[in-house]
Amino acid sequence: MEWRDQGILLAVRRHGETSAIIEVFTEAHGRHAGVVRGGTSRKIAPILQPGAQLDVTWRARLEDHIGTFTVEPMRSRAAAVMGSRLALAGLNAVTGLLSFCLPEREAHPKLYGKTEPLMDLLGQDELWPLAYLRWELALLDEMGFGLDLVRCAVTGAREGLVFVSPKSGRAVSRAGAGDWADQLLPLPPLMLGQGEAPDEEIAQGFETTGYFLRHKLAQELVHKPLPEARQRFVDLFTRRMQRG
Repeated sequence: MEWRDQGILLAVRRHGETSAIIEVFTEAHGRHAGVVRGGTSRKIAPILQPGAQLDVTWRARLEDHIGTFTVEPMRSRAAAVMGSRLALAGLNAVTGLLSFCLPEREAHPKLYGKTEPLMDLLGQDELWPLAYLRWELALLDEMGFGLDLVRCAVTGAREGLVFVSPKSGRAVSRAGAGDWADQLLPLPPLMLGQGEAPDEEIAQGFETTGYFLRHKLAQELVHKPLPEARQRFVDLFTRRMQRG
């Protein structure tokens, strides 16, 4: 068995004395693991940094074996995160969530197509939080928990949408919320493609996507707590926002 693809390195762990097991998110083969011979060497180890874009060739005698990877670097994203705590936290959030929720060896080309451009924005701290929020929405959609923000779940109205139902993931207008408003999640205009997306609205968006990541994706699909890396990124973004 053999295939070749490009992908984003999600995780690395030592395997024996000289090898490493890596996990790569590829367009055609999904989240895939394999052994890199000599992966701890001075030549290869610097290439195997989470977030790196790699050209990989996977080989195994049988399809269900873990197999081995031959890797060639395409571009490193290390420089983008070296000088930015926000970028590093964002990188860890993305790689952590993908390792957490993607079934192994199941292709998700649509999600991959949104993930690679997001990773290429690392280091552009003014653009990245909004792009990451949109990526979380895409992740929820890909995993079967997409939000329906087109019309009010109560009245059917397309205007005045300001809440999201935590039960259905559908938008709710202020008029439709009534006495239940304090039990609903915020729906900032930026999530409807409106306005200029100030940091306060991005933070509200993280509150809403975070609810569905924790209570739908983590509890119902994976049955494990959400990776802490996601909350560390949100906390860092919030502190930066509060400092102005």
